[in-house]
Amino acid sequence: MTKTYRAPTAEETVAAPQETPSAVNTGFSPMAGLRVVDLSQVLAGPFATYQLSLLGAEVLKIEKPGEGDWTRNGGPSPQLSEIGMGLNFLAHNAAKKSVTLDLKSPEGLEALRRLIATADVFVENFKPGVAERLGLGFKDVSALRPGIVYCSISAYGQDGPLRPRPAYDHVIQGMCGIMLTTGQQGDGPTKVGAPYVDYATGMNAAMAIMAGLAEVRRTGRAVQLDVAMLDTALMLMASLVTQHLTAGWKPAQNGNEAWSQSPSSGAFQTADGVLMLAANNARQFDLLCRATGRQDILDDPRWSTPQARHDNAPALRDELVALFLTRSAAEWEDLLAQHAVPAARVRSLDEVVQEDQFTARDLVSEMTLSGSDHDGPVHVPNLPFKANGASCHPASAPSRLGADTDTVLAQAGFSSDDIARLRASGVI
Repeated sequence: MTKTYRAPTAEETVAAPQETPSAVNTGFSPMAGLRVVDLSQVLAGPFATYQLSLLGAEVLKIEKPGEGDWTRNGGPSPQLSEIGMGLNFLAHNAAKKSVTLDLKSPEGLEALRRLIATADVFVENFKPGVAERLGLGFKDVSALRPGIVYCSISAYGQDGPLRPRPAYDHVIQGMCGIMLTTGQQGDGPTKVGAPYVDYATGMNAAMAIMAGLAEVRRTGRAVQLDVAMLDTALMLMASLVTQHLTAGWKPAQNGNEAWSQSPSSGAFQTADGVLMLAANNARQFDLLCRATGRQDILDDPRWSTPQARHDNAPALRDELVALFLTRSAAEWEDLLAQHAVPAARVRSLDEVVQEDQFTARDLVSEMTLSGSDHDGPVHVPNLPFKANGASCHPASAPSRLGADTDTVLAQAGFSSDDIARLRASGVI
């Protein structure tokens, strides 16, 4: 079940600021009452703070006046980009407040410092060293707010010889080694299709921040967090790293074969598509043979034991390849599911999101955006887990650029004249 929300205009936001927690539907808002000052842009940082907003935190997204996060533009919907709601921005910025501040001006930095003094979490994804030059390093921020959780997100971390380098997801994919394990041998390096390093880094940062909050509660002291994209990417390959460093094993391009290298696992062509199968252990192999009516394979001395199957893997693979060509992928999936054999036909994204499982897991919220010629609702992700039997939805659509600036500054003690002066000088 999806929830439908409408994005307020800037005028509506100023006139009627929202006081509701960011996470709704479950009563599960463990971060309610906490404030996050978020200077991050693009994907990894905004995705981290999006998780926090869905957990109930108030997230103040600090953006440059007149420009904002550059993902507000671009994407497959020109109509949404026209109003600063590009689809890449929409995916990670619901339930946040947009505050515009020019951090190159002394007045903008001073306004930011006043907001930091009210915050529990500070997030930045500048290149290492930039925050310090702005007077926003850990020492500066923790002096303003003792007990703050300070999270830096960068490509390579705050130390090491690669510290100064910038990067994006696909650059890190090349750096971490995953591209030489992906795709078929002989095809050359192959990138993973989604920006998975960015998303994993955002999840890693969100976990680190929550751990930091627990540490602050325990000790009362500020915590400095250093989250790097390359570190995250390598931990996503933890088993490969461990095997290489411990045994000298070197991974190669593995195509669509299973990580286990079992001849009864991996990709199999069927009569009309590809089936991904996992029959790794003896129990699963037994279930596979019985489900497919091929108990004779179990009785064949070439394949009757795990060692025999390993020694005669090519012949077993040939036998299974011929078998799976006799039915459609959907037929095999249904049959194997009935016998508890892990298997799934390869689907396209449009197929996945139309299935009952996607609906049952309540993974997205529908939103309507005023002032756009975009045809139909937009969809943004919920938290990727359920709490107390239900999902956490964003309480509001993403804010237009700067829509919450006046309200947030007024709450920080700025008078209406102060705000008018800052706006007239281009600081907000």
